[in-house]
Amino acid sequence: MPKVALYNQSGSQVGEIELADSIFGIEPNNNVLYDAIVMQQASQRQGTHDVKNRSEVRGGGRKPWRQKGTGRARQGSIRAPQWKGGGVVFGPTPRKYGYKLNRKVRRLALKSALSSKVQNNELLVLDALNIAAPKTKDMVAVLNNLKAERKVLIVTSEFDQNVALSSRNIPGAKFVDAAGINVLDLVAHDKVIVTKDAVAKVEEVLA
Repeated sequence: MPKVALYNQSGSQVGEIELADSIFGIEPNNNVLYDAIVMQQASQRQGTHDVKNRSEVRGGGRKPWRQKGTGRARQGSIRAPQWKGGGVVFGPTPRKYGYKLNRKVRRLALKSALSSKVQNNELLVLDALNIAAPKTKDMVAVLNNLKAERKVLIVTSEFDQNVALSSRNIPGAKFVDAAGINVLDLVAHDKVIVTKDAVAKVEEVLA
């Protein structure tokens, strides 16, 4: 079982904690990680792009000239795709890009991301994270004590409004609860600060 140091908010080590080997100690599967990241990024796309086809372009109700006898090619509308200002053929229309991966694949990707953080010494476990009031400077002090000044992901067992409000204005910092932890956030941040209770909850869900 992998062991990591247990810290308090002051940055002092207060002990060690054993992590579940089946979740935090596996060999990361890079292929599955890639699939999970692409899936999440695809789901975040708005897909609101739209162009007008020939039925949506304004005008073009009258036939430009008679069918035969002019020597020119037959035309039915000045808003046909070959005309300037005409409709677009096979252009993008609003759609959803999201898709799903199998449950086992999603779980393996999450375990791979967590194990990768442990192997690279990028996972910090706190005994508790208590912010008395929503103050950004209090959260900045905690991050400085833990030497996590760069992009950092903060994870608690339950949604903590004081922590959420205190961290939202810090560049590079993001807060999620244990239920909202995901592969894209884990990979995108340099450090992951997780409370001891959140570790227990993640282990309970992914066991």
